[in-house]
Amino acid sequence: MGMRRQDIQVAVVTGASAGVGRATVRLLARRGIAIAMLARGRVGLDAAAEEVRAAGSRALPIEVDMADHDQVVDAGRRVETELGPIDLWINDAFSSVFAPFQQTRPEEFRRAMEVTYLGYVHGTRVALSHMTPRNRGTIVQVGSALAYRGIPLQAAYCGAKHAIVGFTESLRCELLHEHSKVKVTMVHLPAVNTPQFDWLLSRLPRHAEPVPPIYEPEVAARAIVAAADRPRRREYWVGASTVLTILGNRVAPGLLDRYLARTGYKSQQTGRPADHDRPNNLWHPLDGPGGHDYGARGAFSSRAHGRSPQAWLSRHRVGVAVGVLGTAAGVLACRRN
Repeated sequence: MGMRRQDIQVAVVTGASAGVGRATVRLLARRGIAIAMLARGRVGLDAAAEEVRAAGSRALPIEVDMADHDQVVDAGRRVETELGPIDLWINDAFSSVFAPFQQTRPEEFRRAMEVTYLGYVHGTRVALSHMTPRNRGTIVQVGSALAYRGIPLQAAYCGAKHAIVGFTESLRCELLHEHSKVKVTMVHLPAVNTPQFDWLLSRLPRHAEPVPPIYEPEVAARAIVAAADRPRRREYWVGASTVLTILGNRVAPGLLDRYLARTGYKSQQTGRPADHDRPNNLWHPLDGPGGHDYGARGAFSSRAHGRSPQAWLSRHRVGVAVGVLGTAAGVLACRRN
């Protein structure tokens, strides 16, 4: 058994103003859960808060840069004071750069790591500071298939997601040693149709796109909320492509190196030339004052899947078995090609 739905009274979602975080907020709001939304963009936060209130739930939007530990500490205190004890903390905020590693400036790489990796560390630390004394609560780390398999043009993002896995595994061991009832689980996502492809810093010659197959953010949100309900599972893998990527990397990592070297550049770019003068959100949010609400979905809905049979199978503990068979078939196919 895991956490029952009625046990979650107060949730915190980072990166809540857009993308997967926004979709997750909407889903939690339908349950009547009070939700604190942490993000940098005021416009997106206010729009998300209105959606939560329209669903009949309490909303607390807080402007926070997750790279700043003190800001995260202050946000945690506000949540506990204004909404009540935190039952669920979902780490989802990130930023990154689309570029070859050697074209990514040191300060850009550092900033992406501070937001994406240290943001999870800060969020987890603050969540534990409130949950540990009560000896209850759940932390969900939103990960990626790229936490286990790096791909070209996303070195900063892949490095951060790999780091989150190592950090979370260490923490889980410590909580088990302490016989803590605080639970930590991870949800690894496939390519998702979010606004990130329109606002991340990019030095690619053509407009960035997710590597197919692409899923709508609601698919990810359902998996994240399911993980919060059943946090005793170490990890959840969402989408057949995630299963194939993670297991395929365990079986034939060198083969994947060569495959991605051939295909990884083209598969992450559309045919449209990139606008290198457009604003990006690495240092400042695009949905800040004077900006607009980006919502949950990006520009690829015509190609995105609204459901994932594998995600359903994974929640019912048969997804990995199916994935193993699929991985074996995929490796054989790659070898033939």
